[in-house]
Amino acid sequence: MRVLITGGAGYIGSILSEHLLAAGFHVTVLDNLFFRQNGCFHLCSHRCFEFFRGDARDERIVTHLLKSADAIIPLAAVVGAPNCDRDPILARTINLEAVQLLNRLRSRAQLIIFPTTNSGYGTKSGEVLCTEETALEPISLYGHLKVQTERELLDSNNTITLRLATVFGMSPRMRIDLLVNNFVYEAVNRGYLVIFEKDFKRNYVHVRDVADCFIHCIEHSDTMIGKPYNVGLDSANLSKEELAKKIQSQVPRFYLHFSDVGTDPDKRNYIVSNQRLLDAGFQARRSLDEGIQELIKGYRMIGDRQFTNL
Repeated sequence: MRVLITGGAGYIGSILSEHLLAAGFHVTVLDNLFFRQNGCFHLCSHRCFEFFRGDARDERIVTHLLKSADAIIPLAAVVGAPNCDRDPILARTINLEAVQLLNRLRSRAQLIIFPTTNSGYGTKSGEVLCTEETALEPISLYGHLKVQTERELLDSNNTITLRLATVFGMSPRMRIDLLVNNFVYEAVNRGYLVIFEKDFKRNYVHVRDVADCFIHCIEHSDTMIGKPYNVGLDSANLSKEELAKKIQSQVPRFYLHFSDVGTDPDKRNYIVSNQRLLDAGFQARRSLDEGIQELIKGYRMIGDRQFTNL
């Protein structure tokens, strides 16, 4: 089976491509390498891997690559609220219009699995579990674009959407602006962190569990299509303070200061149920503690270098 991934050289895509190849899929990546990343170098020797350098908004190249795809995973995106606010036009053309292009050009026999974000739940109480039936109330432009894209795809045929929790873990195209990755980076390289909105909660999931979930969706698409699925760890519905203290237990010299000053751009405060995905046969299995250990080892290699998404 042949899978087309736009933005496939990124943080999730470089891991997903590796997992797909190991599972016996043929993988084609389309990426413009905007961040000059080399996340797919280790895949080039694989006979079932192909790479095309180009823009996911380019109808000519997208039309060409769709001809041989059985499944499509649109990962190309301007990620995060601050980046979308910095260039709203770029965000709209990539996060929404590039996916609309794929949906318009594909045949209805071609499966789309779209990763959205559970930040679309917005600001809840932090006490009531958000399910896939919970009303979406995105606050940021990033959240609004993801929610609109998801809605349009689910109104089409042969689509699955994955509402990803905050992703963590090492990747060849590393990002340290994700919350767990960032907190561990600060613990290892700075030794201290000032945290605002310490009681705000969110859910978390390892990047390799995300990759495995995409594969599960491809292999079980006949029973999963037409629905959104929360993707996260039920054991990891944690506040910022709880997360930081988990890291502190592994990096004892990590000094924490909780401040009343500061706000999150997309005001995330929610806990999430992943029961629908569990009922569909998939469960994330890599724990936060394992991910923290992995990140500590990785940051010893990276040192004090920046791998942000800016």
